[in-house]
Amino acid sequence: MLLLRSHHHHLLFHHAARLLVRRAAPVPRAASARLRSLRMSASNSSASSPAAPSPPPAPLVPKSRIPFCPACGSPTKLAVPDGDEKMRAVCSSCGRIHYENPKMVVGCLVEHDNKVLLCRRKIEPAYGLWTLPAGYLEVGESAAEGASRETLEEACADVEILAPYAQLDIPLIGQSYIIFRARMKTPNFSPGSESLECALFALDDIPFDSLAFSSIIVTLRMYIEDVRSGNIKFHYCTINKRLGAGPSDLRSFDIDNHLAV
Repeated sequence: MLLLRSHHHHLLFHHAARLLVRRAAPVPRAASARLRSLRMSASNSSASSPAAPSPPPAPLVPKSRIPFCPACGSPTKLAVPDGDEKMRAVCSSCGRIHYENPKMVVGCLVEHDNKVLLCRRKIEPAYGLWTLPAGYLEVGESAAEGASRETLEEACADVEILAPYAQLDIPLIGQSYIIFRARMKTPNFSPGSESLECALFALDDIPFDSLAFSSIIVTLRMYIEDVRSGNIKFHYCTINKRLGAGPSDLRSFDIDNHLAV
């Protein structure tokens, strides 16, 4: 009896298997080959090869600071012109080459009763930090005229220029500073539209932890040394800022090529 049941079950199993084969949709040969190929490839890859490393990041492509031609308005591209050795902004239409030149910043170190005049900035960058009155030189004015104008605008102080005190070049950001020693014609000052407040500071009270820019830090350090030595000099130096450092970070720059005469 047990043998009959087993034989009967065996016949039923083969009959069901034949029905499933007939009902299943046939797989085309090409698709079957592709499936076998994919299975073999995946099997070999997982068995013998480690995971492929991620591709390196794409290199940064420098962008022109002059994206459009000032002459014709067409887009510019960065290229090294014939006979040149640096990347320049070259117009893609008219071919004109546009050069980027450093900006000139001028300002005054105003002396009054053995103190210096500082302004606390009302604008960015370095909002709320202290600085000498200074700003960009404008077309049509001399460096001394620009320094006097900036002092009037930022501190409402009418000053007389005494002598040039320092020139500081900052190559990384394309700026050159010229700072003049000056005195107030009348002892009147008040914050201008770009200043939160203005104040006179004794040399020992200058807030070095709250100064706005490396150029101002360097100028005031040199001035304090000169006053204490009793010999006011003219200074030239290069301020080499470190990439990624903040404008007022006391450790964000080095001083090179310092000359004092």
